[in-house]
Amino acid sequence: MKRIGVLTSGGDAPGMNAAIRSVVRKGIYHGLEVYGIFHGYSGLISGNIKKLEVGSVGDIVQRGGTMLYSARCEEFKTPEGRQKGIEQLNKFGIEALVVIGGDGSFRGAEKLSESGFPTIGVPGTIDNDIPGTDFTIGFDTALNTVIDAIDKIRDTATSHDRTFIIEVMGRDAGDIALWSGLAGGAESILIPENPKEIDQVISRIEQGHARGKKHSIIVVAEGVSSAGAIAEQLKKQGNIETRVTVLGHIQRGGSPTAYDRVLASRLGGKAVELLLNGEAGKMVGIQNNRIVSHSIGDILKEKHCCDDELITLARELSI
Repeated sequence: MKRIGVLTSGGDAPGMNAAIRSVVRKGIYHGLEVYGIFHGYSGLISGNIKKLEVGSVGDIVQRGGTMLYSARCEEFKTPEGRQKGIEQLNKFGIEALVVIGGDGSFRGAEKLSESGFPTIGVPGTIDNDIPGTDFTIGFDTALNTVIDAIDKIRDTATSHDRTFIIEVMGRDAGDIALWSGLAGGAESILIPENPKEIDQVISRIEQGHARGKKHSIIVVAEGVSSAGAIAEQLKKQGNIETRVTVLGHIQRGGSPTAYDRVLASRLGGKAVELLLNGEAGKMVGIQNNRIVSHSIGDILKEKHCCDDELITLARELSI
């Protein structure tokens, strides 16, 4: 093997640049030429590909987002689109590919592997919703961004004796809401994996009022409902006035934490090792602080689950 490619796909996540840097420099260290594919699978189809040198990835380890840019590509979901991508890889003499992204990106990587093109997946998504790894690149940074917002909002909630609803990302997974809610001392946490009836939320607020507590924080994952809809329900069913904050895309940005930089570097390096060893069709991850690999096909068959112990603990601590 002489040439490999690397791309980022789907939603950006802090730490993706550290992973790109790791793939490029580890590859070059072992005598490989490394090519960057810009704008994800869309750029792969169009041939937006450029050789990367050691200096190409200088001063990016601390930057959020992705220097290779990202895009969603419906065409790549078709056999014709994937064939165009493979033709571009062959045109540039690229023999294997590292794909950094989430669930949708991995499905594209799996299809490439099934077509006979060696591919390794690196989990990069703030949602932390990929099975087979304890953490995904970007989750820790997003989590700290949300916790910082919760802390600031709690100051105002305390000063004005108000209930605040904070909506965070997580269409299908509640890890951001669960972890930030636990770390931020939220009174109620609503996640897709364990949604609560609005009556439970009202009851918890009323119990707090009964012991003299006049402010509350509710963290809701967007996959459960919008913060605005929850606010309307609380007003209608419990006559509870609230204030709403939707954090939105602020959760995706910012300089990655030290943990995300190290995690991304370890995963990117492992991806190159697997390719050098002739392995493909796999995803790298971290479990019990050890870097591991799994079949992408097996991972995509599994369903992400939140930690039940954390759910129970959050409930117990918010009495």
